[in-house]
Amino acid sequence: MNTPVTHSDVLIIGGGLMGSSAAFFLRHTHGKSVTLIESDLVGRQASGTNFGNVRRQGRPIHQLHLANRSLEIWRKANELLGADVEYLQSGHIRVCYRERPENIGKMEEYAADARQNGLDLEILTGNALRDRFPFFGTDVLAGSYSALDGHANPRLAAPAFARAAQKLGAQIFENTRILHVTKAGTDFIATAMDGRVFKAPVLLITAGAWAGELSAQFGEPVKLTARSPTMSVTEPVPYAIAPAVGVMTPLEVETVYFRQVARGNIVLGGSTRAPAVAETYRSFVKPQNTLTQLQQLRRLAPALARLNIIRVWTGIEGYMDDSLPVMGPSGTTSGLFYAFGFSGSGFQIGPGVGQTMAELIATGATGIDLSHYRMERFNGVT
Repeated sequence: MNTPVTHSDVLIIGGGLMGSSAAFFLRHTHGKSVTLIESDLVGRQASGTNFGNVRRQGRPIHQLHLANRSLEIWRKANELLGADVEYLQSGHIRVCYRERPENIGKMEEYAADARQNGLDLEILTGNALRDRFPFFGTDVLAGSYSALDGHANPRLAAPAFARAAQKLGAQIFENTRILHVTKAGTDFIATAMDGRVFKAPVLLITAGAWAGELSAQFGEPVKLTARSPTMSVTEPVPYAIAPAVGVMTPLEVETVYFRQVARGNIVLGGSTRAPAVAETYRSFVKPQNTLTQLQQLRRLAPALARLNIIRVWTGIEGYMDDSLPVMGPSGTTSGLFYAFGFSGSGFQIGPGVGQTMAELIATGATGIDLSHYRMERFNGVT
């Protein structure tokens, strides 16, 4: 019996938002034949279980051009994909607490740099902050407001890109776990657990917390730490809070963020994370993490702490030690590309990552600076 072999111009391993959007743009813009392989279901892990923030502020300044590119895609996503990803350009505000007044200066400095890179921020304090956002607690000292950011539904985004890519001719294989990848001659050969074989002259690895297993097969090991973010959602209440809200703080326990969806529910995330086990696809919700979120929410927006939590969930995210992704070509193998390790901050830039990687693969160049994300920065040391 012959082993089934699937051929294409580009093989993508990892069906999250990065992989799905890359598959879409490779077909839509560049006309490449694409095979997208996902070990679970498309968008099942980090891309589908995150908070859904479409925010640019708080990112490294060098990442804003990528974030701006991505925002343009979010704005036209429904028309581009033929599906509603529930994107709302409702604003984003990042606040700081009274006990750290020095953060106002840091906000102002960041805003000045961001303005040079296409992101306009308004710094609000005192009555201006309370008049605009009266729901904040008394501990909140100041806020950095971006009117043009917002949020979307992570459960819808990656599947929408994948379906749109499939309609354009991309081949998508879910529940297909790749055990081994090698390069023989001009082709990459990926072998699945069930024996199926996939071949292409170009390979893009977008496998999130599992990407290190694949990059190591090409002599490029990286240290990826799997973690479980805690997310929850409240009962619905009348819609009153437009922007997504986050906290600028050096303390992980204080990093709570929330947003209200059009149906009225408050989606809550941030604060402490639980460990995860990528090898067995196990993520964990710890009750104390949810309680910590509620404690911090009471401080941030006291009225919301009285709401009932109706569902709690998590997923598996891959974190790099320097919190920056690996994005760009391999340092050891021609035709091999990476986009992984987004460390809990990949949702907003996801479509821009996909477009950028498609551009790089199809044309050999991109207008986005990827020098900060080179695989070679690790020098092969884990």
